[in-house]
Amino acid sequence: MHLFRSYTYQVYPDRCSMEKQTIRGISWTPLPDTVDTQDTMKQFLSDRIMKAAKALYSALIERSPGLIRDRKHHLRTHRLCCSGKELVDWLIRLNEGSQSRSQAVGIWQVLVDEGILIHVKQELNFQDRDTQFYRFTDMEFDLSQSAEEKDSKEEELQESLSLLGQMGPDALLTMILRKPPNQRSAEDLEVIYEELMHIKAAAHLSTSVRKELAAVVAFESHNKAGTVLFSQGDKGTSWYIIWKGSVNVITHGKGLVTTLHEGEDFGQLALVNDAPRAATIIMREDNCHFLRVDKQDFIRILKDVEANTVRLEEHGKAVLVLEKSSGLELTNQSGAGGSSKYTVMSGTPEKILEHLLDTVKLDTNGSEPIDPSVSDFLLTHQVFIPSTQLCTALLNHYYAEPSEGSELEKAAYALNTKQKIVKLVVQWVSLYGLSLTDNPSVVAFLESLRKVVASESRLYAMLREQLKERRKKMLDNCHQPCVKQHDELDWFLGYESPVGKCRAIKVNDKVLHEIFRPDHTFVCLMLPVNSSVRDIMEAMTSSSGGNILVKMNSSGDREQLKLEARAVSTSLGLNERLFLCSASQVDKLTPLKEQLGPELNSMDTLEQMCAKDIASQLTSYDWELFTAMHETELLYYVFGRDKFPNTTTANLERFMRRFNEVQYWVVTELCLCVELAKRAALLKKFIKIATVLKEQKNVNSFLAVMFGLTNSAVTRLYKTWERVPNKTRRIFTTYERILDPARNHRAYRLAVAKLSPPYIPFMPLILKDMTFIHEGNKNYTNTLVNFEKMLMN
Repeated sequence: MHLFRSYTYQVYPDRCSMEKQTIRGISWTPLPDTVDTQDTMKQFLSDRIMKAAKALYSALIERSPGLIRDRKHHLRTHRLCCSGKELVDWLIRLNEGSQSRSQAVGIWQVLVDEGILIHVKQELNFQDRDTQFYRFTDMEFDLSQSAEEKDSKEEELQESLSLLGQMGPDALLTMILRKPPNQRSAEDLEVIYEELMHIKAAAHLSTSVRKELAAVVAFESHNKAGTVLFSQGDKGTSWYIIWKGSVNVITHGKGLVTTLHEGEDFGQLALVNDAPRAATIIMREDNCHFLRVDKQDFIRILKDVEANTVRLEEHGKAVLVLEKSSGLELTNQSGAGGSSKYTVMSGTPEKILEHLLDTVKLDTNGSEPIDPSVSDFLLTHQVFIPSTQLCTALLNHYYAEPSEGSELEKAAYALNTKQKIVKLVVQWVSLYGLSLTDNPSVVAFLESLRKVVASESRLYAMLREQLKERRKKMLDNCHQPCVKQHDELDWFLGYESPVGKCRAIKVNDKVLHEIFRPDHTFVCLMLPVNSSVRDIMEAMTSSSGGNILVKMNSSGDREQLKLEARAVSTSLGLNERLFLCSASQVDKLTPLKEQLGPELNSMDTLEQMCAKDIASQLTSYDWELFTAMHETELLYYVFGRDKFPNTTTANLERFMRRFNEVQYWVVTELCLCVELAKRAALLKKFIKIATVLKEQKNVNSFLAVMFGLTNSAVTRLYKTWERVPNKTRRIFTTYERILDPARNHRAYRLAVAKLSPPYIPFMPLILKDMTFIHEGNKNYTNTLVNFEKMLMN
């Protein structure tokens, strides 16, 4: 059992001195007394929870009074209580099925944690079972209500459910963490694993390690600031991750060394080196929560990782590092990796490719699903091996012949390898589509491979069947490619761009560049999307020497662009423009009239359109922008576009700019509407638009509208909000919870987890997660490609 000390150092001033007080005894930096405001905030939150519990209890008494009754179980009678299962069922019915059972459990757990709902045996965890009984505390619930209070009773109930629903996920996770590891279910482990994925201290850990941590991590909390978790020189017993709050790190002689905050960890060094604690850890604030891994579990996981790791060496140097996959991971690999026992952690590009080719499984027609790690390799290969080198490596494998075995065995092995190469290339084309045609070396490789495959009957039949199967899947997924009559072995069969859709911007495409002069006259140039500032300056033949290119927004903020900067046109912000001027004219530049925004709103037009039609048009256009973007653009954006020649992120930047357009469109329309009644009607319509966007699973525009409605320029319109019906305001409040950034946007992640594809995601958060992974993990480990990082992306 883990034991810890919970006490506070007291510092006594020297009472004998009449001068400035000095501290005798301990030379550590003392912590200030607990701030009263923290207790005040805690009391305020408890009062809100109590008020919410009262509303929930009142609804329970009025609508289902029979739930609270005497219960008999195991020859014992429990007076006036409810079963856990019935409470969950009732809450789901109350929310008209909009909540899952785990969410309902989380809400009741909040009341258990506050001591409002009590288990008959004083157990701390709420359980969704018929044989577990709970009763509300004996504290007085004043159910008498005035006529005015009865009118607002339903609104108060919804606000209470909203508050408790917001607190529920944390309460549920805390409840799971309090369980002994041997009592955690598979669902419990998945909840903990999901939490670990978004904690900074666990970002660099492999999937298997995080899964093992989920099974052993424990919850520990300390209520008072100044509590000492452990002291310098103590024996190391646990590794800690700060889940909530902050701690001070103090050492002898130096005093306060640093402060650690939520998501950071400490205590690992003493466990790894089996050494005493190097510092003292003291709570910096009240109510600090930690995730704790005890020493024996920590050491066991390290040993398991080492035992499950296989290193392949050539000429005394490691060329491939594999990790044995757990049974759960193998089950999650949809059919493709059933017999694959090892996951690539790192290696040379050639050895990684060789291993992944071995994992490609072939059935009679070669249509068995491919291992997800192969797709990850194809999508991220440009980080560690250019497409030209990948094509060369694939051809080398295609023509390779075994040096041993009979002629029949050699022929069988060669055919098997060629089939795997063909299947991998088909997957490559499926992932990239027409964007592969932008690379001449890849096009030449595909053409040469097509010719050799066409000359071998078995490979020809296999490839034809795979292309046919791929086209069938495209049609099943509502794609309607414009198919022309040509060779059956066309790699890009079915990938012709449909007429009328928003076209993807390719690396060789030309886009419009608007260049303004100080007098606001402008020149339009059609230049390649990746044109540099130098290219733009050279294209301005009428400009004299000594000019510079400046980017300026509506606030007048100016930034001189470097000559080497590329793709400046597509990377401009929503309200930024390019100006060509001399260095002496920069300070005299003024924003364009169009940058200052419109002067009239579109209320007359919006009044004639229903919310559903507006939302449908937004979703239709967003879907076109989203599908025009390729997954690799996220990779280029996060890793740095300059590291990937002949690539573009224009489609990604266009999609992200769309979010800002919708967000500020909402703000602008509301602020330009002068009449109060019309503004209230417009506000109600935007909330309805958000509702439809959410139903259509257009998360990007849904959040754009919500960010617009929560903009300070809109929230300060108190008279307008007062005119919005209570029911609409309750809907808005529910949606507003999804915007809460707390716990790494937990509310948003839980909402998105319920959606089934296809849906349009919130791109900035995806980029944030990818950046987090990129900055927390190196591309190479000991000269080997860190392929585990590629699997995370």
